[in-house]
Amino acid sequence: MRQVFYRLGLTGYPLERSLSPEIHQAALRASGLQGEYQLYPAVPLPDGSAQLAEIIQRVRQGELHGLNVTIPHKQNVLEYLDELTPAAQAVEAVNTVYLQHERLLGDNTDIAGFWTDLMSAFPGVTGPALVLGAGGSARAVVFALLQQGWDVTVAARQQGKAEKLLQALNAPDTARTIRLEAAALARLQPVRLIVNATPAGMHPRAGESPWPVEANLPEGAAVYDLIYKPQETELMRQARRAGLQACNGLGMLVEQAALAFERWTGAPAERAAMWKAIPTSQR
Repeated sequence: MRQVFYRLGLTGYPLERSLSPEIHQAALRASGLQGEYQLYPAVPLPDGSAQLAEIIQRVRQGELHGLNVTIPHKQNVLEYLDELTPAAQAVEAVNTVYLQHERLLGDNTDIAGFWTDLMSAFPGVTGPALVLGAGGSARAVVFALLQQGWDVTVAARQQGKAEKLLQALNAPDTARTIRLEAAALARLQPVRLIVNATPAGMHPRAGESPWPVEANLPEGAAVYDLIYKPQETELMRQARRAGLQACNGLGMLVEQAALAFERWTGAPAERAAMWKAIPTSQR
């Protein structure tokens, strides 16, 4: 039987700093599979509409065996898909696309990827939690925490977006929203975990932090930043200066990638090999 040559890739924008190609190429090699993982940039809508549609069509036609989706298209791809997994349907955001039984399927491995790495980074951590941001990544984080019964507050510069996020997730009445500003953060009840799900701190905004400099970080809270490049974000530096534990999202990147790889190929992902493929300066 002829061996499958897996053509995999990532779409979103910007992509030039992504570690996904190295990670997935390592997974292919470790599993003894032939293939490649390429970057397929699609600029933000509306300018990127044709680009995004063409890339998704390549999956439908079988030219690509699997596609990851990142900022800003995790929700934009929904209209092109035939079916969503329960996880993707719950958060209305997709990071993994593939063809199954001639139907284009959208999945979300960010949810399990985040939770698995959170428990690894901060064993035994419990709520309440504060999630910064209200985009596709924030949806996955909030859903994961609510599934575990956590008390969650969502902070966004546009509070209405945070309210819509909770409504979309059918969040319990105990979940709440605030504006992402110093005054509102100062009134916040104590939290044990802060998760950054905004782009603040990521290239080209590497020097920024979503946390206002005039606001104190909650005592005793752990800080989890979904950003993994740069290795240490400004928010992480703020946290460490305040004596708090902080980690980046590199572990989540590897775990969600491993889960996507397993969806596409049916082969177990060698996580140790995927970690080893990451440059030492990025770990």
